[in-house]
Amino acid sequence: MTRDPRHALSFGQNVGDYERGRPGYPDDAVDWIVDRVDPHAVVDVGAGTGKFTASLVARGLAVTAVEPDAAMLARLARNHPGVTALAGRAEEIPLPDASADLVTFAQAWHWVDVPAASAEVARVLRPGGALALVWNIRDPDVDWVAALGEVMGASEAERYDSVDPDVAAPLKIESYTEFPWENTLTRDELLAMVTSRSYVITMEALERDALLAELGTLLDTHPDLAGLTEYRMPYRTRVTIARVLAG
Repeated sequence: MTRDPRHALSFGQNVGDYERGRPGYPDDAVDWIVDRVDPHAVVDVGAGTGKFTASLVARGLAVTAVEPDAAMLARLARNHPGVTALAGRAEEIPLPDASADLVTFAQAWHWVDVPAASAEVARVLRPGGALALVWNIRDPDVDWVAALGEVMGASEAERYDSVDPDVAAPLKIESYTEFPWENTLTRDELLAMVTSRSYVITMEALERDALLAELGTLLDTHPDLAGLTEYRMPYRTRVTIARVLAG
């Protein structure tokens, strides 16, 4: 996608940690989208290793996954051999006009050029189709999660307004909701969640080592975390649906 190419295309440098540490998506959120759109053909853009793709496939949908990072795309194709996996990006989706009922961006829309991506999504949507934007955001109202955020810093997704995301003509936002849930992580998976983030991947080694040492101290000393071998990470999954303006 386009906001910061160095960060946006960095994930494939640490595809293993991305796989191990990043959460999937709650069933309620996926069902909310599917119930409102009733799609058959879905295009999952910025699909990464297929975290959201997996939820679509599990519902029997015909899914085409589009991903700009070659290493991530290769892992997705290995994870989901029945999915059509294509190199591409939000601003240049390699599909014909009116070929999809639903286009999804899970943890990806904050990287795009919004006017160009909106026009491209509208091009590939069939009449009555929809765009779904999805973000998993950690719940900062939980004390230890807030402390974790202070150590980790904020990602592009966390700095982005995922409650009221930008879309451009000919798209218009139709509905928004969010779903609270928890993802259980081992210590290794929690560390991988941190090291899979674009700004951590692109850090100098000494800076990354210092961050991980501070994170280890937090896990060992915070009263809600000390002694745990698993961590129940609270998330709020935010979902926005947009459609092409009538007329």
